[in-house]
Amino acid sequence: MADHDNCVREVRREGNDIVVSLAGEIDLHKAPEVHRALVGACEGKPRNLVVNLEQVTYMDSSGIGTLVEVFRRVNAYEGKLGLSGVGPRVRSLFEITKLDKFFNIYPSEAEALRA
Repeated sequence: MADHDNCVREVRREGNDIVVSLAGEIDLHKAPEVHRALVGACEGKPRNLVVNLEQVTYMDSSGIGTLVEVFRRVNAYEGKLGLSGVGPRVRSLFEITKLDKFFNIYPSEAEALRA
């Protein structure tokens, strides 16, 4: 479990899958921390990489850019990236940018792991 000052709250393995739980505001200052955690999670080439955004209150373009890069990495080894628990404020960012059509978005972490 990560420190609550960090936006990466937890990275855990679920069988062949990895779940990364994020929280707070993911902006230009926090995106490098998120990038390190997600790229690190990709190194094990999990079948599913689930990014739980349930506790994320804000995300700017640097956070989105990090997710796009990780999506490409996961696709390169033929894994799946799923986003779970995307709240209305963050979801609107995905909808405005049309990235809701690009990412697999699930209501819950459990549903993302079943995909």
